[in-house]
Formats: sequence, C-alpha cells, structure tokens
Amino acid sequence: MQLFPVSVAAALAAYGSLPPALAQTQLQPAPPEAAASAPARQQRPTQRPAAKPADAKPPAQLDRVEVDGQASDESIRRASTASKIVITREEIDRFGDTTLGEVIKRLPGVTTGGRPGRGGEIRMRGMGRGYTQILVNGERMPPGFSLDELPPEQIERIEVLRAPTAEYGTRAVAGTINIVLREALKRKLNEFRAGFAAERGRLSPGLSWTRNDGFGAGHAYNFTVNAMRGERLDKVINDTLTHTDASGSDSLLSSRGTSADSRTGLHVNARIQLKLDGGDSLALQPFLVSSRSDTSSHLLQTTTPAPSPQPAGFFDQFDTGGSSRFTMARLNAQWLTRAGPDTRIELRGGIGHAQGDSHSRRQERLAGVATRLQDDDTQSRDSSWSALAKLSHNLGGEHSLVAGLEGEGTTRDQNRVTLVNGAPQPGLQDFGDDLDAASTRFAAYAQDEWSMGKQWDFYAGARWEGITTRSSAANYDAHNRSSVFTPLAHARYKLDERGRQMLRFSLTRSYRSPQLQDLIARPTLNSQVPHQANTPDRAGNPDLKPELATGFEIGFENYLSKGGLLSANFFARRISNLMRTVTSLETVSWSATPRWVARPRNIGNASTAGLELEARFRLDEWLEDALPVNVRSNLSLFTSRVGGIPGPNNRIDAQPKGTANLGADYRLKTLPLSLGASLNWTPQTTIQQTTLTEVTASRKAVLDAFALWAIDTAQSLRLSATNLSALDYFTGTVIDTGAQLITSRSGGPSYTQWQLRWEMKI
Repeated sequence: MQLFPVSVAAALAAYGSLPPALAQTQLQPAPPEAAASAPARQQRPTQRPAAKPADAKPPAQLDRVEVDGQASDESIRRASTASKIVITREEIDRFGDTTLGEVIKRLPGVTTGGRPGRGGEIRMRGMGRGYTQILVNGERMPPGFSLDELPPEQIERIEVLRAPTAEYGTRAVAGTINIVLREALKRKLNEFRAGFAAERGRLSPGLSWTRNDGFGAGHAYNFTVNAMRGERLDKVINDTLTHTDASGSDSLLSSRGTSADSRTGLHVNARIQLKLDGGDSLALQPFLVSSRSDTSSHLLQTTTPAPSPQPAGFFDQFDTGGSSRFTMARLNAQWLTRAGPDTRIELRGGIGHAQGDSHSRRQERLAGVATRLQDDDTQSRDSSWSALAKLSHNLGGEHSLVAGLEGEGTTRDQNRVTLVNGAPQPGLQDFGDDLDAASTRFAAYAQDEWSMGKQWDFYAGARWEGITTRSSAANYDAHNRSSVFTPLAHARYKLDERGRQMLRFSLTRSYRSPQLQDLIARPTLNSQVPHQANTPDRAGNPDLKPELATGFEIGFENYLSKGGLLSANFFARRISNLMRTVTSLETVSWSATPRWVARPRNIGNASTAGLELEARFRLDEWLEDALPVNVRSNLSLFTSRVGGIPGPNNRIDAQPKGTANLGADYRLKTLPLSLGASLNWTPQTTIQQTTLTEVTASRKAVLDAFALWAIDTAQSLRLSATNLSALDYFTGTVIDTGAQLITSRSGGPSYTQWQLRWEMKI
C-alpha cells in the first residue's frame, strides 16, 4: 500500500486560503527494520531508554538517541505503542532557533502564543493554557520558570506524546511535551558555539560550551554552559472604542508608544553517570538557571472626544520601568538496580529551590505633570521536592509490567508590597503583603504492555493522582483538594510484517488541574481610567475543580523506504468542569463601588476533535530525476464546542481552526553548503470566550530560513533568519455588557531576526 504525499497538499488546498502543502523541515535517517519489528515498550521521559524485551537480540536495541544523530528517532516512534514523536539534536539545531517555542512550532498541531518570532506559550492541538503537559527530564518545573529561558543548545531531544500514559502522568488533555537535557555518554565531545542575533539594529550575543567524556571504570559525565544577552524594542498600539447605548455616544481611547526589554541569562546543566558494582548505576543531574530582565515603556494616551469634566485619576501619558531576577537550582538523582534477571528497580529523587525578585514602577502624568505613581515590589521563594519508586518486571509471554509510586511538593512564600504615591494601595490592606501557598501531589500507577502474535501490541494502564493545595494570607485561608482516577488503553496493529504500515488506537482519561495562581484569592487591581469591562481587576477562585477529559484517538502511519513518513491521526476529547476566566461586575471588599473582576470559574462541558496529517519524504523518492530534497509538510484541523456559550465561535480557549507547516532542506553536492526554509501558518482565530466577551487573534505566517557552511569536519558557520514575513500581530476583544459595547485591540508590528553562529567540535 503506497500513498502519495500529495494527500496533505490536497487537503491544504481544500482548506481554502491555505497555500499548497505547508510543512516542516526535518532530516530523517532511514529507520532500521529491526527496531520496527521488535516488541513495543514505553519509556519513562528520562535520559535512559526502556528495558530491552526478553526475546530481543542485542543488535535490535536502538532505543538510545545519540547526540550525533546517527540513531533513528523514527525507530523510537515506530516501536512505541502510544503515539510518540521525537525531535533529535539535528532537528533542534537546524534553523538556529533561540527559543524552544520556535523549534516546536513546526510539529503537527502545535501553535504558540504571542507575536510571530517571539516564542510564547506552547499549545498542542491549539488548546491554550494548562492543556499541554510540559516536562523537563520528566518533571514539572517550579512556578516562574519559562521554557523560553531554556536554550535549545542544552537539549538532547524533545519527546511528544499525543495521548497520556500512566507513567508519564495524565495532566495532559492535549498531550505531553518532555524536554530531555543533554546526556552523559562515553563518547568524547567538546563543542563550542558563539554567535549573535540582530533585530532592528540591536545585537544579542550568545555563547555555549558542551563537554562529554568518560572517566574511571565505565563512568561518564556531561555538562553544558550557556550564556546569553538579548535586547528587543517593540512598537505598541492600543485602541479601545466604547459605545454607550443610553446616550448613543462613542469614545475612543488610544495609546501609542514603545516598549523595550533586555535579558541576560546563565544556564548550566550537567549529568554524572556512575557505574556501580553488580550492574547498578547512579546518575546525578544538577541544573542551574540565573536570569535578569529589565523592561521599560513610554506611551502617550489620547481620548476622543476629550472628557469634560475630566474624571478623577485621568491621565494622558504613562511610563513604566521594571527589573526582575530569577534563580533556580535543582539536583536530581537516579539509582537503577536489578532484583533478578527479569526485574528492575528505579529510585529517583530531586530537590529544588527558586527565587524571584521584581520591582516595577508606573508613573502617570496629565499635561506633563506627575499625578499617580505606583510601585510594586514582589519577592517569591519556591522550594520543591520529588520522589519516585518504579518497578519493571518481565512477566513472560511478552508481558512487561511497570508499577510506581510518585510524590511531589512545592511551597511558595511571597511578599508583595504595592504603594500608590508612597502609601499602601487603597482597598488591599485587609489582604496583607504576605502570601503562603503549598501544593502536594501523590500518585500510584500500574501498566502492562504485551504482544499478541506478530501484528498486535497492547497497552493497559491506570493511574490515581491526588492534589492538595493551600494558600493563606492576612484575611483568608483557602484549601483545595482533588483526586482523579484515570484508566488508559493503547493498541498498535501492523498492517505488514515489517511494520512499515500500522494503525494506532487510544482510549484515555486525563485532566487539567487549576494552577496555584488561579486558586489564590488576593486581587490585582487595574488602575486604568475609566474602569470598564475590558480593564478588569483580577482575582483567583479557591473553589475551582479540575477538568476531566475522556479521549479517543485513531491513527495511521506509513513509513517510506528512504526514511519518510505519511500519517493521519484523528483525536476527540469530551471535557467536563471546563475552567474559563469570566469577567463580571461584583461588589468587592476593596472598593466602595462595584468593580469589574475577572476570575476563573467552572462553566460546564466542552468537546473538541481534530485531524492531523503529516507527510515527510525525500523528493527523489517520488520524482525519479529530482534532487534529494528533504520535504516536511503537516496540516492540522480543529473543531470544538463549549456548552452554554452562544455560537458560532464557542470554541476551546485559543484554539484556531487549523495550523500548517511546509519546509524543505537540501545539501549541495558541489559545495559544503546546506540550505533550508520553513513556513508556519495559523489562520485568524475568533473565540466566544463568555456570553459577554469575544476574543480575536491575528493570523500568523512565519517564514524561517537557514544556510549552513561546513568549513571543515569540525567547524561550521550558520546563518539563519526568523520571521522573514514579519506581519503585524494584534489581539482584540469585543465586550457587550448590555449597557456598553467595548471594542479593543492591542499589538503592533513583528520583526525579522537575523542570526550568525560559529560552531566547532573537538
């Protein structure tokens, strides 16, 4: 059975205004047949591969992904019972991306928030905040840590699971992305990278050093050090048009200006692998992040027509400035031992500490005279711990049992002082300046994988997870406790003996838990004048319940002879207790008059479904005289519906109707030069968020390109350009309160970033 990759192109053309065959650029080596035919076994999202099946021959053990790119990511994908995508170091390096979001956006079904070329929140299936589980070495990072702070140079590979498994965790309604940091291998490596990026005349230098070596009797170590500095300057455009029904009048509030930010960062991660007696091993992995950012903005504000008389607190100019520091240190340990020829025990533990300090100042002026000055100082201290005990046992008859216990805890101590004209902010005295919060999670799981004949592989698992959160301040003490039981099942059916064509099935249960910040009741006040529904105060909701989702997936994969892939995957989710931020007019303790307040609530049920198509191939596989150009294309189409919200755009938060990629790369035969380009496309998205609020985000068409010159076998020079299309990007809202119709937009132009990087391996 052969499928021509034009299937993706045809689907793209049928989708309307899409250009034909958008795709992503990735180079794939041909997959080993042995890996495809070996019995499937899942892997924990860590640096170590899964246990080898009892009947597998040693040459078929190809699970480990080396940093030189020789091992096949495709073999891991084919051997996994649950659908898995692996991005190797070669893929991560290809376009010289400076943020993880820019790397991951080329995957099927992945979108990012924010302006083009700037990274942003990573979303699988287009689903917004909290639906995608993000892990680093299989663990969640503490509050305040952003994946955009993690340099791509420190990453060994990226694992993407479309459906949850008991071992990975089930807080993954949309899916799981696991970032695996550099590993300790016995092969020696010294790699230096130095470069700089330029955007609007501002330079952002960066340095990295990776060393890998062995020592002693079979021991190994690895470390990566990365230092960077980045600068950005953006134009800011904000407009709000308010129509008042009673008077029939219109008022336009406009802000124009610039915002600038500079960032410096130092990132260090290492892994020490010790070989112990009896075949045991001990791994230690320290991880350190230190960063600082400085921001400033200057905006002029006009109101048309000018209000007369001017309301209290009115201003026509405001300047902001701020600085923040973030430091995180974490140490993980892993011990592997055997309790018999068929039983392996893994113990893991980790401790971490993070602290963040920030100061911001906002000065408002009227006719050049300072009116209101607000200072905010926040100090946060986060401590965390994690522990895991896992037992892997081969039951015989192709059965492989895995069971485990997990525990995790975080505590936060936060002190926030807000002063207005040197005095405490009115209305917040009762809440105090200190906040204590804690979250603990315990889980137990078991799973079994087995084969039936040469064609069927099955996975069955179950996981129980309980989460307790607590937050307290001067005038409240809130507790939230929830637990979820999630059964899971996956199956794989090989349509041919070599496993080149296969079907995948998944039936899952997953959930989305409230974030700690969503549970904290302390409000954040908006000082904008006039106070309207589009500029609400914000507060948490201690009574939030987790969302529960039942999921189904069916997929088809066809692996081509030269390393290509054709695949189609359908997914569906039914969600209960949907959480959404709702803005309403409330009587509050911090104001003598009612205020518009935005706070998260459980609003009801929702459903979403989608189709993900992918075609990756070498052009000469289909056209006899064509150049061996590596082509990547994918198209994802999404639909969703939220109950209780009027249509037609009552969709899941931030979910577009589709996204697509087109990419190609080619290595010249006559010159040591590789060229490539990639186009990422997301249409304009409109979401009816609540009965009052409609939210819109601009379309994105992000064109990236690179050229790689191999100076010799050890040195190379890479020139890359991000966001060559540089389209304007805006987000907008329309709010109908019944008394007013408020239309607003915020955003500005995006920019092209050029990067030149020298790389040397010793």
